[in-house]
Amino acid sequence: MKKAFEKHETLFCMLLIVIYVVSNSYCVSNFGETSSISFIVNTILSLFLILLMVLLKRTSYYGLTRVKNPKKYLYFIPLIFIISVNLWSGINISNSPSEIVFHILTMINIGFIEEIIFRGFLFKMMEKNNLKSAIIVSAVTFGIGHIVNLLNGADVIPTIMQIFYATSIGYLFVIIFYKSKSLIPCIITHCLVNSLSMFNVDNAISLYVAPIFLIIVPLGYAFFINRSILKA
Repeated sequence: MKKAFEKHETLFCMLLIVIYVVSNSYCVSNFGETSSISFIVNTILSLFLILLMVLLKRTSYYGLTRVKNPKKYLYFIPLIFIISVNLWSGINISNSPSEIVFHILTMINIGFIEEIIFRGFLFKMMEKNNLKSAIIVSAVTFGIGHIVNLLNGADVIPTIMQIFYATSIGYLFVIIFYKSKSLIPCIITHCLVNSLSMFNVDNAISLYVAPIFLIIVPLGYAFFINRSILKA
């Protein structure tokens, strides 16, 4: 299996992205992010990715390993500010307990899946040939991928803002992965940001201030990591 994967790695990566985007978009548009069905489908995909990495003996290769020296990365404190953005405008609790639980579980799966696919499989596949292209493609495809939210009924302007800040965050995450060899900080941050999105209150802060913050801070932190930490 490993030889077949390595021979057709590009095809496998593209197939994984298509399967994820199509299946998740279908679940969200038809059942919603608070549905048990969305949770089950994304859990199956998460387990499949874990099994695939184990069979390929590439769990560490794709980032499921600890950060050796978190001090160099300022203990990832800037990521806490990114996580907190959804709570800046207050806390909105309008869903039932079961909806909240399934939303959080679904978002945990989505955060894990997207990091493994876009930062793990896609980036590592391209890094072997061209590092700069791998970084750009990983960040940009992650950002543009959020355009599917328009198909799920999202408004145009917030979606465009989301594409920009998702690209910025995607760039930060791929830099963290490249420098630290670990996706764990990115997975945790991604899962928490997604999970807390349910409690976001829509106002001027969440619609305009927060997106600008999510563009500037990740880029600044990525610049710091790039300049301060040599490749291991």
